[in-house]
Amino acid sequence: MSERNRLIEGFLIHHGWGEAERVPLAADASFRTYDRLTDGDSRAVLMDAPPPKEDVRPFARIADHLHALGFSVPVVRARDVEAGLLLLDDLGDATYTRLLRAGEDEEDLYRLAVDVLIALHRRPVAEAVPDGTPLYDQDKFLAEAALLPDWFLPACPGYRLSAQARAEYDALWAALHSQACDVPPTLVLRDFHVDNLMRLDRPGVRACGLLDFQDALRGPVTYDLMSLLEDARRDIAPALVARLSERYLEAFPDLDREAFAASWAIWAAQRHAKVIGIFTRLCVRDGKPVYLDHIPRVWRLLQNALCHPALAGLRDWFDRHVPMELRRRPPL
Repeated sequence: MSERNRLIEGFLIHHGWGEAERVPLAADASFRTYDRLTDGDSRAVLMDAPPPKEDVRPFARIADHLHALGFSVPVVRARDVEAGLLLLDDLGDATYTRLLRAGEDEEDLYRLAVDVLIALHRRPVAEAVPDGTPLYDQDKFLAEAALLPDWFLPACPGYRLSAQARAEYDALWAALHSQACDVPPTLVLRDFHVDNLMRLDRPGVRACGLLDFQDALRGPVTYDLMSLLEDARRDIAPALVARLSERYLEAFPDLDREAFAASWAIWAAQRHAKVIGIFTRLCVRDGKPVYLDHIPRVWRLLQNALCHPALAGLRDWFDRHVPMELRRRPPL
């Protein structure tokens, strides 16, 4: 038995789950893995997030906070943060992804998710954002946008980005950050999309379970709604996006709609550039090529975001430095 397995076994024994059946439940794009534990009629989930590659403390902190606010999250039953182990409530198998594949009503599911964001964003920022939550500052904004030239472009055979062009790319993004944040702040969960949402048999917005929020930041109210409705992994009809966006905006009549639209477009472009880079990195560095299949969709979303007038300079940069024939799945 490996040292890691001995550590996990000791953790489970200490917390009364030593006799439980342990079955792999899921893995994700990180180094975290999840096992379902079953002991008679009792179930729980083990999160294994081995240090130093992972850190369970942000997840536990945000889970505790969201649970205290009344949202449905996997409650942390036990933790060993130094070992990178959490024992979580098992919320079941009804993820939005599975429900949509089974033919469940798409609009009903998305409306529920939008209502979760409305409920969270209606709270004063001091209440919504726990102490110690990092800011979605310009440095992070730029580091994420840099993932496209850092990982995707080098994966394009024969392509070389000049130092001057790269400096221009960075400067264009830097000039956009303040406008991107020209909307009210809130707790940004950051990976708010169908893979990380569940439907539960609970009342109101608690019927939507939240699974992935360890990277939460203090940032703009536009981000999570954009993440939900401009999904890198599935297509959503523009008419549905419009209806759901309007549902959100009607809940906040004092929001400046022009500022909201500009912020949305900038964050959409930034996220899509980041995701194109991350999906390439997952193949090149981590041996996970399955994510490459989504890159053509993400390029379409990026191109659409670049049509907003606030992004005219960045759109011109892409037109000059990333020809259309490169905006596809890299040949890896």
